[in-house]
Amino acid sequence: MDRRAFLGSFVGGFLAAPLAAEAQQAGKTYRIGLLGTVPLTHPGAARIWGGFFEGLQQLGYIEGQNIVTEGRYSEGRFERLPRLVAELVRLKVDVNRSRDDNTGISQECHLDDPHRHDKRSRPRRDGLVASLAKPGGNLTGLTSRVADLVGKRLQLLKEAVPQLSRLAVLANPLDPDHRSALQEAQGVARTLKLRLEIVEARYPTEIAGAVSAATKGESGALFVLGGPMLFTEHARIVDLAAKSRVAVYGPQREYAEAGGLLTYGIDQRDNFRRAATYVDKILKGAKPGDLPIEQPTKFELVINLKTAKALGLTLRPSLLQRADQVIE
Repeated sequence: MDRRAFLGSFVGGFLAAPLAAEAQQAGKTYRIGLLGTVPLTHPGAARIWGGFFEGLQQLGYIEGQNIVTEGRYSEGRFERLPRLVAELVRLKVDVNRSRDDNTGISQECHLDDPHRHDKRSRPRRDGLVASLAKPGGNLTGLTSRVADLVGKRLQLLKEAVPQLSRLAVLANPLDPDHRSALQEAQGVARTLKLRLEIVEARYPTEIAGAVSAATKGESGALFVLGGPMLFTEHARIVDLAAKSRVAVYGPQREYAEAGGLLTYGIDQRDNFRRAATYVDKILKGAKPGDLPIEQPTKFELVINLKTAKALGLTLRPSLLQRADQVIE
């Protein structure tokens, strides 16, 4: 059996690294496989992945000197992941870092089993790890599963638009995380006295129709769930909604930067930067199962004040003061 292993970060997905017997060697150049859902040519993906490369550089790993990279991207098509992992296996990478926005947790698994990457699940529930503190086996990394995150986003949106009573939610039925996200949203919406109207888009070709359905109704805003397909289309979603003067609320800062009203979520760039430490530790001989699974430590609230003014909204000073960035 090939003793390389597969380490994954929920924020992104996976890192493949040698185990203790193949610990870091002075003067060696390591090959790092990048397995992602969104290509690095996409500005948003490049920004997030930049945190990983920054973290590596801070630890002494420099592209072209002691590391080289190989990239494979599924472009939001989850069924492609096993084939892409198999390609990286054949390349015999030393470390494989992947970005999969729908992976339930950072995972490390044997690279000789590419189908293991396609297990987008909650590890503790499915018995894949013993605990977050000591996962055991070959699973470890960073998790982006944060309790009540969808609820927090809805609360912030309601605070920004107190008069909001009907809210359209854009979801992707093919995304394995959206069912639970919608269930959480429905529960919080009842307490906020919000009526949700679900619109769906499975592929980019369905985005225009879904946004049109959302804006033609009585909803006062559009709440976009996470996931790679919707993320790659964020600028178009915001632009289509803006034509109908409907505020957009998304999970990543790119939505606000594109003209959405506000975003709140994990600082993914910071999570990717922290993922570099796992690569370093394992290359130096640490056992993946002994490395605790870490949770996010940084969150960011970004508000587009220019959009708020264009929509005739007056945001409370207390909300603006809590923002990590206000776009004016």
